[in-house]
Amino acid sequence: MADAAYEAMSKAKRQAESGNPQGAVDTLEEYLRTDPHNTKPRLLLADIIIHKLDDMKYGMMQLDAILDLEPDNVDALKAAVTVLSKYKKYNRETDEKFQRILELEPSAEMYNQYARFLRHQITDFQRSREYYEKAISMDPKNYDYHLNYTVLLLNDVKDYVKAKEELEYLMSVKPGDANLRKNYDKLMREKFDRDGNLKKKGLMGKLRR
Repeated sequence: MADAAYEAMSKAKRQAESGNPQGAVDTLEEYLRTDPHNTKPRLLLADIIIHKLDDMKYGMMQLDAILDLEPDNVDALKAAVTVLSKYKKYNRETDEKFQRILELEPSAEMYNQYARFLRHQITDFQRSREYYEKAISMDPKNYDYHLNYTVLLLNDVKDYVKAKEELEYLMSVKPGDANLRKNYDKLMREKFDRDGNLKKKGLMGKLRR
């Protein structure tokens, strides 16, 4: 069955890439009728349904079927959180899936994605900070992780001392970035005194991310 699965997947990929996603779905569904427990073609089927046909409900049915067969299928878990993390009504399920992924296959990028989810969907800023710091610890030179972390520090956690350090690092990487310089100057003007000590009061504009 392995060769037949490969052939069905290859055909489906060609169909999807050539602008015939429904044909790709038909190809994979026809194959899966003969081999329903094969999770690789079902994962491809879910991907095409969700991203080519824009049918979240049917695509999630395919991912749920995979996770029923293989609860620790990391690829299916990642696909699921990519879809579910956009909707607050699935926050609990998404959170559980993220945590399972990080148990099975921790990575800097998944820490970063989980931190973004915690910030935007759950608004748990302290946990978001924790996971941005985990991402940076694993990949300390990743500019985007530092930028995401800086936005959280400035806008949500209000840790201006750490935000200052992060902005200084970001500017060392991209010294010509006018937006970074603007935010740094604003931070120093509004949050620190002339001696470089943190002021007790004041308002800070938001760096967007």
